[in-house]
Amino acid sequence: MKIFTNILVFLALALILFNITLLDFKNPFQGDSVVAFIGIIASFCAVLILLIFRMSKKIEENSNDNL
Repeated sequence: MKIFTNILVFLALALILFNITLLDFKNPFQGDSVVAFIGIIASFCAVLILLIFRMSKKIEENSNDNL
């Protein structure tokens, strides 16, 4: 499961970098820049969710070891 989450985090970070290249800094709220902003926000949320999931799995393992 750890390898799978690492792959997904890597893909989400790659999507963030790709969407940054699509931004038009002169007109940030027009055309494809809006789609790029949405993609950046969605990828950032995915990274956060995956990190929370990984931390919850570590807590679950620690609590099972203590029993």
